[in-house]
Amino acid sequence: MSISQRVQKDMVDAMRAKQELRLSTLRMVKAALKNKEIDKRSPLDEKDEIQVLSSLIKQRNDSIEQFTKGGRLELARKEQQEIEIIEGYLPKALGEAEITAAVKATIAEMGSPTMKDMGAVMKNVMTRFAGARVDGKVVSETVKRELAGK
Repeated sequence: MSISQRVQKDMVDAMRAKQELRLSTLRMVKAALKNKEIDKRSPLDEKDEIQVLSSLIKQRNDSIEQFTKGGRLELARKEQQEIEIIEGYLPKALGEAEITAAVKATIAEMGSPTMKDMGAVMKNVMTRFAGARVDGKVVSETVKRELAGK
């Protein structure tokens, strides 16, 4: 069952259970997936769906940061709850240990890259994680740390 189909099914369940936050979050997810499908002019594959959900999570994280700075903790808490709902539809994110291992392996394969080669290292690491869910910021920091340690 695709992510879009699961979202639709869970929307109906949330309506029946009168779960307001879950329902509104799932409606927002469904709209984002539909917009991406319209932009692409073809049905979404799993990679596209994951990309849409990841961007929604990134938007929520940015909002949490802004709300926290502004002292609006109740809004930040709501955004965090939305993130938890959205993450339920994504494959498990890779941990820092797995990212570090992949970065070290990529650097070893490339010989001895320098900080100037960071873009190439990042590109190779991200292609290694093709279908998995990784935070680009964490990958970038790991690459910097590993290249600086040389």
